[in-house]
Amino acid sequence: MTALPEPASGAPCYHCGLPIPDGTKLDVVIGAQSRAMCCEGCRAVAKAIVANGLEAYYQNRDAMPESPREARPEILDSLALYDQAEFQKAFVKALNEHEQEASLVLEGITCAACVWLNEQHVAQVPGVLAVEVNYTTRRARVRWDNRRVALSQILKAIADIGYRAHPFDPARQEAVAQKERRAMLWRLAVSGLGMMQVMMYAYPTYVASDGELTPDVEVLLRWSSLMLTLPVILYACGPFFRNAWRDIKLRRVGMDTPVALGIGAAFVASLWATVVNQGHVYYDSINMFVFFLLGGRYLELLARQKALRATEELGRLAPAFADRLLADNADEATERILVTALRVGDRVLVKPGTQVPADGCVIAGQTSIDESLLTGESVPVTKAAGSLVTGGSLNIESPITVRVEQVGDETRLSAILKLMERGALEKPVAVTTADRVASWFLWGLLLLAAVTAAVWWWLDPVRALPVTVAVLVVSCPCALSLATPVALTIATGRLAREGLLVTRGHAVETLAQVTDVVFDKTGTLTTGVMKLERIVALAALDESLCLQLAASLEQTSSHPLAQALVRSCDLSRLTVSDESHETGGGIEATIDGRRLRIGHLAYVAKLVGDIPLPDHVETSSVATTLFLGQPGGWLARFDISDALRPDAFAAINALKALGCSVSLLSGDDPLVAQAIARQLGISDAAGRETPQTKLARVAALQAAGRVVCMVGDGINDAPVLAHAQVSVAMGEGTELARTQADCILLGQHLQVLPAAIRLARSARKTIRENLWWAIIYNAIALPVAMCGFLTPWLAGVGMSFSSLWVVLNSLRLQRVKIRD
Repeated sequence: MTALPEPASGAPCYHCGLPIPDGTKLDVVIGAQSRAMCCEGCRAVAKAIVANGLEAYYQNRDAMPESPREARPEILDSLALYDQAEFQKAFVKALNEHEQEASLVLEGITCAACVWLNEQHVAQVPGVLAVEVNYTTRRARVRWDNRRVALSQILKAIADIGYRAHPFDPARQEAVAQKERRAMLWRLAVSGLGMMQVMMYAYPTYVASDGELTPDVEVLLRWSSLMLTLPVILYACGPFFRNAWRDIKLRRVGMDTPVALGIGAAFVASLWATVVNQGHVYYDSINMFVFFLLGGRYLELLARQKALRATEELGRLAPAFADRLLADNADEATERILVTALRVGDRVLVKPGTQVPADGCVIAGQTSIDESLLTGESVPVTKAAGSLVTGGSLNIESPITVRVEQVGDETRLSAILKLMERGALEKPVAVTTADRVASWFLWGLLLLAAVTAAVWWWLDPVRALPVTVAVLVVSCPCALSLATPVALTIATGRLAREGLLVTRGHAVETLAQVTDVVFDKTGTLTTGVMKLERIVALAALDESLCLQLAASLEQTSSHPLAQALVRSCDLSRLTVSDESHETGGGIEATIDGRRLRIGHLAYVAKLVGDIPLPDHVETSSVATTLFLGQPGGWLARFDISDALRPDAFAAINALKALGCSVSLLSGDDPLVAQAIARQLGISDAAGRETPQTKLARVAALQAAGRVVCMVGDGINDAPVLAHAQVSVAMGEGTELARTQADCILLGQHLQVLPAAIRLARSARKTIRENLWWAIIYNAIALPVAMCGFLTPWLAGVGMSFSSLWVVLNSLRLQRVKIRD
């Protein structure tokens, strides 16, 4: 057996790259060689990587990971905390009885190889069902079977390979974004200084006549330019070369590949010309190109982060602490606790200028609440005793006491954040197509560059290099790839501020194509708050007694119609016995020895017998009608209505003005549905619609080539919401409807819907403009560069301007008018 070589003396740690302390003799066999390690932490990490068959990580990485010298022991000591149910409430979601999913942020991710290593390593942990890591955001989504593995074991597996995982923290995420901006700004500054200084040395060579500059001066200018260009190449261009090298190792072509080839070729040629003191140098072109390219990318970064700010702002809404009122304390003293420790039923004090810690009901005090980031409604909402408040909203005026009703994942803010994250992770078809086209374009570009080099080497070898570099850098595959995602990201952020939350990747591009909008009635076109409009006594009993009997019968029902009767009765409830319910019919019970029924006409008629109703009381065309009866007689009729949303009529007219056909499909009485439709100017309306018949109607429209947007709020709307090309659920609707929908209307205003369609159409127009610009620019710029009419630095200006134009054109979506 051949002995392995000893670790090289004086070599840095093979895992983290840090110096090895004197006297430390630790090693791990990696790739059939003994590799030196600086500490037990790195040794343990390396052994874990090797044991899991992931040695390819060391060949593919393009940056060193963080050293686990200090971090690893601290992490291992605290991992047990992650298994506590209270701690998990904020970031772990139970998918079913045994499956759980966590949203984490990974620290130590420095390159794409780190993402690959984490995904491969964690996926091998028994019980882990899925793991996805986003390189851009450093966020990971992990799903596991809690019968086979605990969260602490998953986190330990991550720590074993030298990374740290923790719950998503918006503040820490913002710190990462600031670090990225700062690093790019430093690179931009270095390239800018290099460009200015090198141009000072290049200028004399441009304006001097033959023989005016002595050979010694020319040599001095060249070497000075080289010294000034080195920081630009080694530091400012670092990301270009790292990304290109990574892509080459992965046998693919990325956006930075032609850039790195162009810069590298121009610099090597200039360096050779400087050393041998023959030929042309291109230091000025290199510096100018790098400066303009970094400037464009820095502006792109600012635009992208600005577009994502709506999501980040929502993430920062949730407060970390709450002031809980102590039980049975006359002084109303409070204790400061973590929001995660709140329980349903706790009373919390919300002071002016602070955020409501959880969803609840105001039990004392009156104030104004700012819900703009949650609903898009800029006007503060007055809240008094009995009003519901949402966690994350801001108390403006006075202190209030709130009884907590929803905590953790059950809060509205938590649901919104999860749905926004789902939408951000989904890549629309248009984006995927653009990326694929850009990849083909890059391969074509490299082929054109090779042909150009060969032709110019034959025509004029002196000009072959600058012309080829110009071809490599003038093209703009970035514009092709940016054309769609930047516009969609900005449109999504704008919609979130308007009050429409996009939860599916395809929603914006599909909204732009909508031809038909189908509405549910109750809770969608109407407020969903039922109100007793009229009582008609049909016997000798007076109206107040009839209402008391009806409210007593309905007091245990949660149906909106029943609650309308209960809320309208101020009298005490009577004793009810022998109660029975019939789904879709009503309630039958005994009160004071009298057998009574309340419900729909046919159901009550079975108890009343053959006695006909008095004339003109059978139906109501504007309200839902309930009847109260007993054996041998009718007692009363109750008309219960649901008020229209204030802006429903304006929203319907705005949709028609956009060329959309509007339909109403309701499960309510056909006469009620028709009456509502007439008030709103809707010609196509139907009542007594079941989930199956709604689905059939939408499918028929789709079969005719129509693009349907379904708007609903109830459980019975969930199937058709899932089937429509694009769907919108009301924010106060059922959870099932919200999870099936592509968008959620956070506020109370329906006019957000036509505004969203206008914005989506503007986004589609912007995307087309961006794509046409990218195509036309490349169609013109490439032939011009191949013919030798562009210098490398001018080609760099063109490339930077092309990408920047796409971003700036997309930013116009933030200001486009979408409301009348």
